[in-house]
Amino acid sequence: MSARDDLPLPLDRPALAVLVDVFYDQVRRDPLLGPVFAGVIADGEWEHHKERMVAFWSTAMLKAREFRGNVFGKHQAMPQLTPAHFARWLALFEVTAGTLFAPADTEALVDAARGMARGLQIGLFGRAA
Repeated sequence: MSARDDLPLPLDRPALAVLVDVFYDQVRRDPLLGPVFAGVIADGEWEHHKERMVAFWSTAMLKAREFRGNVFGKHQAMPQLTPAHFARWLALFEVTAGTLFAPADTEALVDAARGMARGLQIGLFGRAA
């Protein structure tokens, strides 16, 4: 990511689209997360996945009511997931959000991400790491 004059971004849908785009570009290159995502999202499906994630975060953060889906079911269908994957995902998310948003907005985004990750881990592993 390069330094940008328009940072921090406002917490709105266009900024969430930037977050999703930058974040999932990093996820795809990550040695731990990249192979997991490559196993479930084909190269030609990434734009669709990112659009769904913008809808997801818009719903979570802006109460946009755009996202409909079974988040737990999608993750449950990935038996290769471990607590280490969630920890890495959260670490990348926190850094990415922190480079794009003001501290208060970063905190809100990261709190939401941690809560979602905690719920998924409890459902998948019986506990949160």
